[in-house]
Amino acid sequence: MKASFSPLGDQAIAVELGNKIDEETEKQVRKLSVLLESRQPEWLIEVIPAFTTVSVFYDPCVATYDVVKMEMKELLEQLGEDLPIQSRTIEIPVCYGGEFGPDLEFVAQHNNLTAREVIEIHTSGDYSVHMIGFAPGFPFIGGMSEKIAAPRRDSPRLRIPERTVGIAGNQTGAYPIETPGGWQLIGRTPIRLFRPEDDIPSLLQAGDRIIFKEISERAYYEWEEEQNAENT
Repeated sequence: MKASFSPLGDQAIAVELGNKIDEETEKQVRKLSVLLESRQPEWLIEVIPAFTTVSVFYDPCVATYDVVKMEMKELLEQLGEDLPIQSRTIEIPVCYGGEFGPDLEFVAQHNNLTAREVIEIHTSGDYSVHMIGFAPGFPFIGGMSEKIAAPRRDSPRLRIPERTVGIAGNQTGAYPIETPGGWQLIGRTPIRLFRPEDDIPSLLQAGDRIIFKEISERAYYEWEEEQNAENT
């Protein structure tokens, strides 16, 4: 398959597998990431998949850029083969609207829908995590219906509570930590998305399938209370 290569400093190489975000490019990004992680070349340090690229960090004391590039080309020739790519399916409960989702009404009005219709569409989507970025554990989630797409805010908020679910363009995502941001906020999940005490701190990973499930405000607080009790 066609791919382009470019250096990222003196310890990484970026492999571009497409020029637009679509299902086929996502599959190729996932396949290359899985292949690298399963082969574990001696020079490999880290693999970071993104929308259309895979960034590969390597040990320059073990291999040069040209050597890594050559081996990457060889691996790309194997992407057509059947690879055991496993995707997790993770359900994310969300309490929509109110103080948890102050922009739900805006998203509804922007698309000539009711708030209830926005929730129903958001919870019926076929979602996948394209990449983790922007903030620790922040998932960029694709597959959202264009019926509820909405632009980013003209003026970003300085503080967005952790676990808040939002929409930006035709993507959805959730803020794993408190941070500034310009997404339209439609709800909040009681699940911790970033867990720095764990070996793998991000709950979600690129390639995960996501199901959003609506819960009540009471269920949200009960879930949060139970989770906090487990962590004390």
